[in-house]
Amino acid sequence: MCVAVPGSCDSPAIESESEAQVNNIDEAQDLVESVRAVHVRIRDAVIDAMVNSTSEEMRLGDGSGGGDTIYGIDRAGEAVLLEMLGMHLEKWLPVVVVAEGLPDIGVGPGTAVLPPGASPSDARFWVIVDPIDGTRGLMYGKRSAWILTGISPIFAGRTPSLRDIEVAVQTEIPHPKQTLADTLWAVRGEGATAIRTDLRTGISSPLPLTPSAADSIGHGFGQVARVFPGGRDVLAAIDDEVCLAVVGPGGPGKGVTFEDQYISTGGQLAELAFGHDRWTADLRPLLTPVLAKRGLPPPQCCHPYDICTALIAEEAGVLVVGPKGPLDHPLTLDDNVTWFGYANESIRALVEPALLAAITAYLGPP
Repeated sequence: MCVAVPGSCDSPAIESESEAQVNNIDEAQDLVESVRAVHVRIRDAVIDAMVNSTSEEMRLGDGSGGGDTIYGIDRAGEAVLLEMLGMHLEKWLPVVVVAEGLPDIGVGPGTAVLPPGASPSDARFWVIVDPIDGTRGLMYGKRSAWILTGISPIFAGRTPSLRDIEVAVQTEIPHPKQTLADTLWAVRGEGATAIRTDLRTGISSPLPLTPSAADSIGHGFGQVARVFPGGRDVLAAIDDEVCLAVVGPGGPGKGVTFEDQYISTGGQLAELAFGHDRWTADLRPLLTPVLAKRGLPPPQCCHPYDICTALIAEEAGVLVVGPKGPLDHPLTLDDNVTWFGYANESIRALVEPALLAAITAYLGPP
């Protein structure tokens, strides 16, 4: 892991990247353990809120902000986020924290510095967090959500990007009826790890991360994400084009591929890492021109905080890329991310040419 030391510039920065980075695996593992502790507190707070609040309270939406809709269940995670980060990351303070729902303190929307009042110029790390990724499925009791955190060193003169994340942790928030919850983490270059915890006993056991080794998408899960209205006809057409090009139509009354529309980017990445899915493509940012022609607003898209744990899937062996190569989006709230995930090189070689051809045919060159 590359660990940055504080600098003395007027923005979150260090004197120079080459001088300020050192390899320190022990510190990286300490960061993992500290973030895991934060996640446990957030997970427990959200589960407690679900148990002790009505469904209507959890599902009450607030669309007043500039980002995603904030629901009542989201507030349960936000309420403890900064307190827990300040407590468990104490020996690394100050740090810059980016997350939806944080007040603008002059650093930028959704950006805070811990401890309060500290200068961003003294910060060591950039911490990007999604306290609940998959709110909608969780608040209706349909599916687990995830807490996502990525940590990057701070660099001189630029905002860190997804490619700079050196530590990533994601923790499952199950519905209260579910008694098992998974945690996944990775340090760049050190592989990925997962455990499954019995929430009744607190006992955890190792969990293998084994992306699919299949060399075909036939009789496996894979999909173009299309979870919100607006342009779903185009996304479905692209999905169909890919499947027909790669495996053909199959026989009468036979389904040769399947899909899983999980409303959680972190969840989609976990499905790839666990070997449940063979490919996923999130093309929503590419829909904007098509929707504009239809008189519709831009779609809700994946943002860097939604995909800040891609490092885990990558360290497990999944290929996570954009249309033009590695993801390199700045760790901010508002950048829109188009991404493709492939379980292995064979799947990528099969799917990507057909996917890019279909995108170009329906949406223009990506």
